[in-house]
Amino acid sequence: MIRRSIEKQVEKKPGPFNGKGQIQMAHILNGQEEMSGKGRTFAQVTVFPGSAIGYHVHQGDGETYYILSGRGKYSDNGTIIEVGPGDVTYCAPGEGHSLECLGDEPIQMIALILYE
Repeated sequence: MIRRSIEKQVEKKPGPFNGKGQIQMAHILNGQEEMSGKGRTFAQVTVFPGSAIGYHVHQGDGETYYILSGRGKYSDNGTIIEVGPGDVTYCAPGEGHSLECLGDEPIQMIALILYE
């Protein structure tokens, strides 16, 4: 399979997990079928200035963020850490996280959710 950039499924999500503002997801792989049943999300995510992914706990899966650009305030089970380009975060099953965009530049990142 080859999927050209213009063929990616793109969706906008307002205030995910009771966050604020809006994010955009450009799916690299589309759902469980293309991930061989091993996960549910592999996407390039944009968190726009003034926006945040609200705090949520993962059950049955874990999530990794690879930050490409922009800066953010990341909650790792309630511990707040500033993240930026090249940083990787991991939220294991049973743990929680959130991410808020800081400044005027959007956060661009790759998000990967795999089942435990």
